Amino acid sequence: MPQPTHRERFFATLNRAIDDESFEKLTLGKYRGNNATVKKLIIRPVTLKGGSHLSFLWRHDTQDITKNWKPKKALHEIDRLLGQDFRDGHLFTQTQHGQLETRDDGTVRVKIKTTDKKVSPPAAQHNRSKNHHIDATAGWLQEIGITNPDGQSRKGQTPKLRQIQKFAEILEHLLHESGLSPDSATEPLRIGDMGCGKGYLTFATAALLGKSAEVIGIERRQGLVDTCNTLAMNQGLDHLKFLVGDISDTKTKAGKLDVLIALHACDTATDDALAAGIEAGASLLVVAPCCQKELRSQLTPSAELAPALRHGIFQERQAEFVTDALRALLLEAVGFSTKVFEFVSTEHTAKNIMIAATNPKDKPVRPSPAAVVKARAFAQFYGIKTHALARALDIELT
Repeated sequence: MPQPTHRERFFATLNRAIDDESFEKLTLGKYRGNNATVKKLIIRPVTLKGGSHLSFLWRHDTQDITKNWKPKKALHEIDRLLGQDFRDGHLFTQTQHGQLETRDDGTVRVKIKTTDKKVSPPAAQHNRSKNHHIDATAGWLQEIGITNPDGQSRKGQTPKLRQIQKFAEILEHLLHESGLSPDSATEPLRIGDMGCGKGYLTFATAALLGKSAEVIGIERRQGLVDTCNTLAMNQGLDHLKFLVGDISDTKTKAGKLDVLIALHACDTATDDALAAGIEAGASLLVVAPCCQKELRSQLTPSAELAPALRHGIFQERQAEFVTDALRALLLEAVGFSTKVFEFVSTEHTAKNIMIAATNPKDKPVRPSPAAVVKARAFAQFYGIKTHALARALDIELT
């Protein structure tokens, strides 16, 4: 009897996992199709009104597109895509990990290994929460008062739950973009959340990444730290811990980091967090600034802008724009790639700008003289002579 081919072995494992409900995720990468905006395809099990489906989440440069198919049609689509449009497939089940790689010459290589995970089957998502990255029925969400046991948000907590889900979606996307995908990591990522407060998004990070990350929340209030550590212990999240400290304690408290997160750190605390993340060797910096006050008194409007900027609201918004734009330029000046985008809708919070900066893992941060010139010219245009992040990075603006 002929031996099954590599491809047949891979698909037999996939079919078996779908049949016995041990299937967790299939990621298709190394896209070679005709749509230049496609980055990858992530496939997960979901439960809809019509029964069990597989959800296809297409990652594009600027958007995500989802399609849900019954298992038979989904498997046909996977068979069509894997090896043609996508050259690489990573399969995750409760008991096995597999990889199917198709080389440019058409040869195929497969690796399938048994894992030592001992977890109960994950609850399939329902159509009301499809494609959410965080299980809305998770115990920690119930304990902190966000959801009920049925996964519905509690009264007044819907915006917070949406923020948690959106953050998890963004973080997963940024990790893949920056080469820190847990799928390919050889050891757990080290992630620090500075000024984590009640830890909503720290718990979300730990829940999203599981044992593939060590997550550390740093908060100055002892009471919040004790509460969060107790909750993490009760929920079995032994890869998550909280420490008492300030942002300035990042390196001594958290050590070397792969990712630094600082959300809604007030005024120059955001700059302190960015500088601390760079010092800790983080390849990914994720911040959502708040209360950008430092530059407001320095801004010198041109004669054309002065009449409009006599209104306080315009002064405030200009200060927010200039502060965050200069932060992005300064990060680029020391070698990071940056993107600035809306975190959540203004319907939920006015403080909704997120700055993400990436630098390839283990690559030294190298200053860019051309980017320094751009940052300096921007600062001089607005009359800025000093800035917290510039000082931390030893960049003269004048």
